[in-house]
Amino acid sequence: MSSLRLHFWSIAGTVVVFILSLWLNEVIFTHSEFVRGVNWIYLPSGVRLLSTLLLGGDGAIGLLIASLLVNFFYFFPHDPVRSIAGAIISTVAPYAVYRLAIEWYGLRASLTNLTPKRLLLLAIAYSVANPLLLHVWFFLQGNTHNFGERLLVMIVGDLAGALIVLYVVKGAISLLRVRHSAPIN
Repeated sequence: MSSLRLHFWSIAGTVVVFILSLWLNEVIFTHSEFVRGVNWIYLPSGVRLLSTLLLGGDGAIGLLIASLLVNFFYFFPHDPVRSIAGAIISTVAPYAVYRLAIEWYGLRASLTNLTPKRLLLLAIAYSVANPLLLHVWFFLQGNTHNFGERLLVMIVGDLAGALIVLYVVKGAISLLRVRHSAPIN
């Protein structure tokens, strides 16, 4: 497959998986919404982190496109500034953690050198960075209603969603490796 096609499919796949994770989150965790877009469990946060860890810049571009679509057509259709700012911030945070993972851990594309402990530290870093950046922007916009509560819920929700997605994927990969390496009788 050509490099351009690979980039296209990486970006398109990220858009689709992110939107599907949002839909799944809405179906399964409807009861966990604190305020619009802030949940106690938020699976798309795991997709954001995983997409950037696996796909780097392509994952970030896919997340930006998906976030713009979701923000403009679902969350904030009448607030273009919030839609754009939210999409950019929600893309910058996981990409920044991806860059830190490269620096700190020598991250490989296969994620083979990410131990469960390292994965946990990256999930925590992302789960603090994303809500913190968003809340700095909210503060600068004068949106301070339920500021501390929203920040806490978003940190918990992003961490819960990231851990669920990351460990399910890590477990599935481990099972596939075991199954693939098992002798056939």
